[in-house]
Amino acid sequence: ALWLAAAVEVHTSKEVDAVNGTNLRLKCTFSSSSPVSQHLSVTWNFQPEDQSSHEPVFYYFKEPYKLPTGRFKERVTWDGNIERNDVSIVIWNLQPTDNGTFTCQVKNPPDVGGTIGEVRLRVVQKVHFSEIHFLAVAIGSACVLMIIVVIVVIICRHHRKNVQEKRIEVADTEL
Repeated sequence: ALWLAAAVEVHTSKEVDAVNGTNLRLKCTFSSSSPVSQHLSVTWNFQPEDQSSHEPVFYYFKEPYKLPTGRFKERVTWDGNIERNDVSIVIWNLQPTDNGTFTCQVKNPPDVGGTIGEVRLRVVQKVHFSEIHFLAVAIGSACVLMIIVVIVVIICRHHRKNVQEKRIEVADTEL
C-alpha cells in the first residue's frame, strides 16, 4: 500500500527590507496535516550574503531557547504562538552584517519533512519611496484639496449672502 507522506508547509515572506538600527519581526507560519505536537521543534538559521556556512539564530522545543553565542546572541526573541501555528521571531538592532537569508524550519512529529521557509533580508540606511508612500501622499493631497474646495464654497456662499443682504438694505433704503 502507498502511504501519503505527511509534511509541514512553512510560509514566510520572500524578501524583506528593514532600516539599519531598527527591530524586525520575521514572520513564519506553518500548516501541518497533524495536530500540533508536544514535540514540535522550530529551527531558525542564517546564511550571510557571502554564502558562508549557516549560523544558528534561534531554537524552539517545548519552549524558546536563546543561543549562548553568535552574532544574534541577545538580539533575537521569540514572538510566536504555537497554538496559532506562528513561529515568528524578532531581531533587535538590525545591522548591515545581518544582510542574508534566514531559514525557518518546523518539525511537527510525525510531520518532520516538508518545506523550509526562506526570507532574504536587506538592511538599508533609509526606506525607499514605495507605492504605499505614493498612495498615502496621493490620498492625503486629495483630502487637503477637498477641504480647500469646501472652504472656498463656504466663503463664496457667505460672500454671496452678504452681497445679497446689502442689496436688500440698499433697496430698503431707496424705498
